[in-house]
Amino acid sequence: MAFRLDPLIDRMHRVLDLRQEQHALTASNLANADTPDYKARVIDFSTALTDAMGEGGGLALKTADGVHLSGIGGADNPEVIELEAPPWAEDGNSVFAERETSRLVANQLVYNGVAKGLSKHMALLKYAASDGRL
Repeated sequence: MAFRLDPLIDRMHRVLDLRQEQHALTASNLANADTPDYKARVIDFSTALTDAMGEGGGLALKTADGVHLSGIGGADNPEVIELEAPPWAEDGNSVFAERETSRLVANQLVYNGVAKGLSKHMALLKYAASDGRL
């Protein structure tokens, strides 16, 4: 078992990884906006972020054997949802550029916020490790 100085850093990295994956999905959705029968894909963040941050205040479930729980979903392999096209979409494509650009901007804001928080947290750890000397 590896020693972890600060589990918050690991969790923040997982959130950044999820946001980066969502960015790639959204870019792919926008690239396929004119592809017939293409289904827009998004990460189910309600489940993925709960898994990344750990339920119950960060207490992770421990297992005796790795085969007890499957690796489906979770922060390492988040559930990706395909959005169905509305009935009025003639080509069966479920990508709406306005929704995707909105998702892209919101995702960017959250990513930047978490990255800044991680940077500040690392600076605090560096300050503490140097006994308050810069």
